[in-house]
Amino acid sequence: MNKKKYNQKIVTLGGGTGQFHLLSGLRELNENSLITAVAGAWDSGGSSGRLRTELGVLPPGDIRRCLLALMESDKQRMVAQTLFDDRLEDLSNPLKGHSFGNLLTARLENIYKGQDRGVDAERELFRVNAKVMPVSITNLQLIAETSKGNKIEGETNIDLRIKDKNYDKDDKIIRIYFDTRADANLNVLTEIENAEKIVFSSGDLYTSVLPHLLVDGIREAISKSKAKLIYVLNLATKPGETDSYKASNFLKSLLFYLDLPGRLNYMIVNDNHLDPEILSLYKEEGQNLVEIDEDKIKEMELSLKIIRKPVSIYLKKEHLLRHDSLKLAEAILEI
Repeated sequence: MNKKKYNQKIVTLGGGTGQFHLLSGLRELNENSLITAVAGAWDSGGSSGRLRTELGVLPPGDIRRCLLALMESDKQRMVAQTLFDDRLEDLSNPLKGHSFGNLLTARLENIYKGQDRGVDAERELFRVNAKVMPVSITNLQLIAETSKGNKIEGETNIDLRIKDKNYDKDDKIIRIYFDTRADANLNVLTEIENAEKIVFSSGDLYTSVLPHLLVDGIREAISKSKAKLIYVLNLATKPGETDSYKASNFLKSLLFYLDLPGRLNYMIVNDNHLDPEILSLYKEEGQNLVEIDEDKIKEMELSLKIIRKPVSIYLKKEHLLRHDSLKLAEAILEI
């Protein structure tokens, strides 16, 4: 594919690998200084979760992934990834188990007295021209409520609920909320209002994508913005979160939290025909490709345009089905 530079003001909302792959493609095809990556602020697990408790900083995990995706060269990303993933394993060290990447982000936040200024310093350090910012500056705990009245506290516990010995596959997630009011990062609101395109990346629906819409002011900023609003549909379902979900189920949840009828303009869905062997492997792991029930979608949102593109890639060696970064970015930029 020929690389072509676009000049579009784009804001992405999401987290995890979905946002990472989206940003990786946009980095190659769009003017980087016009990209704004908005990251979550509710990660509760691992090193990020411990830093929230021990140092009182916002969780740096999603910020770090965005920065990594937006670095300018493969060699730079490779070195940075190795450095970021390095963990202190000295048993006598109180920082044992923390990744260097999370510690770096946390220390810069402390030195520069605020996460926005700390992230800007990290952008300078790694020559990242795109903007990266947390959606909220509030220390947040994500909570999920299930159909049987159970409450799951913390992003990681929601994310990994299938590993709980008491996991009940029939006890579906029906609602998410924060334990406190979530104040928006004012810079994020400005970026959204001035954007040409706002993109919800693929990703874990209830822990990476929808929580952005729980932050005060985000929906209002989207409503005010004249930007095209785009949703990248997941390739596959996730056990414990979106079992048996079709495209309309994903869309129904997004529209509920967006609560702006007619505002969503486009949904990008994968149109690749995958090898049956790949599909059976994923099915064995409790995952299915998301079925595109177009008639149901049109009933829910008449003005929504569905864009079908072959935007997936299967990496056989790693047994990973993911979005093809360049093809996905091009589908968005061509709108």
